[in-house]
Amino acid sequence: MIHCYTLGGMNIVLDVCSGSVHVVDDVAFEIIQNYETTPKEELSARILQKYADRADVTESDVSDCFAQIEELKEAGKLFSPDTFEPLAGKLKQKSAGVVKALCLHIAHSCNLNCSYCFASQGKYHGERALMSYEVGKQALDFLVENSKGRTNLEVDFFGGEPLMNFDVVKRLVAYARSIEKEAGKNFRFTLTTNGMLIDDDVIDFANREMSNVVLSLDGRKEVHDRYRVDYAGNGSWERIVPKFQKLVEARGGKNYYMRGTFTHANPDFLKDIQVMLDLGFNELSMEPVVGPASDPSSLTQEDLPIVLQQYEELASLMLQRSREGRPFTFYHYMIDLTGGPCIYKRVSGCGSGTEYMAVTPWGDLYPCHQFVGEEQYKLGDVWQGVTNKNAQNEFAACNVYTRPECRNCWARLYCSGGCAANAYHATGSVNGIYEYGCTLFKKRMECAIMLQAALLADAEEQD
Repeated sequence: MIHCYTLGGMNIVLDVCSGSVHVVDDVAFEIIQNYETTPKEELSARILQKYADRADVTESDVSDCFAQIEELKEAGKLFSPDTFEPLAGKLKQKSAGVVKALCLHIAHSCNLNCSYCFASQGKYHGERALMSYEVGKQALDFLVENSKGRTNLEVDFFGGEPLMNFDVVKRLVAYARSIEKEAGKNFRFTLTTNGMLIDDDVIDFANREMSNVVLSLDGRKEVHDRYRVDYAGNGSWERIVPKFQKLVEARGGKNYYMRGTFTHANPDFLKDIQVMLDLGFNELSMEPVVGPASDPSSLTQEDLPIVLQQYEELASLMLQRSREGRPFTFYHYMIDLTGGPCIYKRVSGCGSGTEYMAVTPWGDLYPCHQFVGEEQYKLGDVWQGVTNKNAQNEFAACNVYTRPECRNCWARLYCSGGCAANAYHATGSVNGIYEYGCTLFKKRMECAIMLQAALLADAEEQD
């Protein structure tokens, strides 16, 4: 299977199953697109007639192009078959029972009142609560016990707003550090914060102990303050931006993400990215809001062309700034054309419910933070482990090939079937698909591949 598209002045051919990317001229582009459906003689005649006024398109040139395509096909770099489907279930079974990451809901409470919050202002449609040290300690013990032979373990401090329970965060990190050597583990911690409670103590601790910090900023002041308000209705932009700048500067501008959310109010989110860049932030992520159609913040079909155009313009901006020596990172464009994720991740996805789980303040286990509160997907707790095997098996059986809509999609080995939570909330099934999100993802991948191909071409020219 191949995917052909033109973007950024380049004709790009993606060989889906090998991951090979080819940047080709117009003649090769047209031949490749019709190679499997049109007889060679007929296609050659069509090409020669179409380009009759071009001296560089001769019968010999067209013949050479066919020969090169055939060589690439023989080498498994073009029209390569899908050999992964029979492996999908087996690959996932190999990791059964091995937990490598937890999302600790250290606080089911928040000091902001964002109306688009999927977590219902941190309460997750339940009671406000803070995780106790004892529950968090048991969660870490559960992770160590169930990680088996894995050395590197991931723990995200999440909320609500985790800094509302900062003392417990610090105590849990200290406990993890005290056991990791004897347990043969290496803990990597992430903190996600809205910034309201950042102070020098938080900055020092985060820079010492957190492998990554995720900072919530939606971009322009008027955009950010539209939704990210306190309980008195006051915007938070002016209070948090200086704190974010101080924290990022103290981290040396590395190992953080400025995470924004774009909504129906700002489908032109590139303007928000430009504001973040002007503020000195270079590690960026902008996520589309996901919510019911009735929510005024939800993206609409009318927003779609704007958003798709924004992704293209973002890729152009990134290429321009890279050439100017002012590069920045956009999370969704981080792909490696020379290697990339292993085939296990490509077919199996994020590992929610199997390798990755969320822990509530009471110690309940859920497949991920976006399933918290969905009682049929409560997996168990950190004391007894996973007891709802039926729910876990549903996630364990889930891979890109269990979704009928994914089987013939060119992006399937990049999205791995997409987000199970978004699929569930859109269709009622973890094996469904969130169509709006699929459209956005495919555009992001086209842009990311184009950008990386252009950067590789620039590097080759410099060599």
